[in-house]
Amino acid sequence: MKRRVDPRILGWLGRALNHEMSAVQQYLAQSVLTRLQGNVALSDKLHHECLEELGHAARLMERLILDGVPPKTGNLGPAFIARDAQSMLQADQQLELDAVRLYESAITHAQRVHDSVAEQLFADLLKEEIAHSNELERTGSSVTSGGEG
Repeated sequence: MKRRVDPRILGWLGRALNHEMSAVQQYLAQSVLTRLQGNVALSDKLHHECLEELGHAARLMERLILDGVPPKTGNLGPAFIARDAQSMLQADQQLELDAVRLYESAITHAQRVHDSVAEQLFADLLKEEIAHSNELERTGSSVTSGGEG
């Protein structure tokens, strides 16, 4: 039996899924570009980020399916790619900060409607997005200081 879910929670789940699929697309495109440019270390890091975001999308899809809603994403915008790693990493940092804001707002709503299941999912994803943001910051610092990035 599916649980009764606030329609706005379903909206937050949909927005989060769309964001995560956009992140998958962006990290994958950047991974391919940096590999083509010969920066294998950065390509591998970006590919790892892509897989982590794909895992987030899977968890959101699972929640939607368990709530009786077929997962659907809207039209994804284009992935941000640039010739230089620093510009891409800055865009990625913004992508992660957007996710942090999205999940903070989703948590607030889940608390307001007393949906502890959604609140826990959003809180877990928020924690992981903050970790992604911190990792990107370290990678960006490495690229800026001339490290392998």
